[in-house]
Amino acid sequence: MLRVKCILIKVQSQLSSWVQMFLNTVLVVLTDLVAWLLGNNMFRKHFHLLLSAVVMFGPALSLWVSQHSVFAKKSHFLYRMFLRSGWGWTCIFVGAFVFLLSFSIRRSLALSLRHLSRLGVACGLWLAFCKLLDLLDNATGNCYEPLVAEPRVTPAQPLLVLREGESKSECLKAGMLWRGYDVSQDVFLLCLCCLLLVEETAVFGPYLSLGGFSDAPLRILFLFCVLLLALWIFLLLCLLAYFPQFPTQLLGGALGCLSWRGLYKVWYCLEPSWYCPGNPGLGLLNTKTRSAEAGNLHLKKVHFNEQQN
Repeated sequence: MLRVKCILIKVQSQLSSWVQMFLNTVLVVLTDLVAWLLGNNMFRKHFHLLLSAVVMFGPALSLWVSQHSVFAKKSHFLYRMFLRSGWGWTCIFVGAFVFLLSFSIRRSLALSLRHLSRLGVACGLWLAFCKLLDLLDNATGNCYEPLVAEPRVTPAQPLLVLREGESKSECLKAGMLWRGYDVSQDVFLLCLCCLLLVEETAVFGPYLSLGGFSDAPLRILFLFCVLLLALWIFLLLCLLAYFPQFPTQLLGGALGCLSWRGLYKVWYCLEPSWYCPGNPGLGLLNTKTRSAEAGNLHLKKVHFNEQQN
């Protein structure tokens, strides 16, 4: 009986080790494949064009989707849980990935904080634009009070009576309608988060191709960032399909793309300094090359000394 128990324990340990090896292999293969795709130059150069096409032609999906779907309600779990706090989710996962990757390579807290400052700059830009858009909406909008009329007079829409001297917050609290120059802040946020995720996670592919060390936590965190990117694209498609507002959503997407271009294609391309954090991967991907060059130089010196002796 004791021998049978020992055999069962041994078989169970072998099975657990095989399962662990299988899961680790799946994790490595999956992360390598996704990292190669995100790190591909063609994908990075044309992703903003793909996102722009989604924003431009996404409202056409409203012709095929059903308005009785669960995604046609703003009270859906995904909207309440993720869309209202989209920037927080992006900062948590991307910030953790950037910090863990940079600190595991160089072991420099200052360098890791410099790379994290890109998220702080993008956060400040997003808050500033949201404040400006709110001010623009308040300055150009008007408050209207809907009046219920007889069906034979206005069968389609109720009458709207202009109410002067009302701010947007007071108007909405009173249950009235506000009509102003609106820009979709949800589309702006989702486009900016998608472009930021692609830029920050694209470093992982070249890092792995250089033979960089990556353990399971880093790979899992990278996959979480990829899943978050897929979720933002899905929510963007849902907003465009179920709640189409073509002019405002188009302006929001254009503002998100312009913000990304101004940050990652203009500002971050400058030399790193106290006012510029630099592009993702700067100072990280060249560590292996520098160490290899130093090793080659050392070998040349040793070989030269042997020849001299």
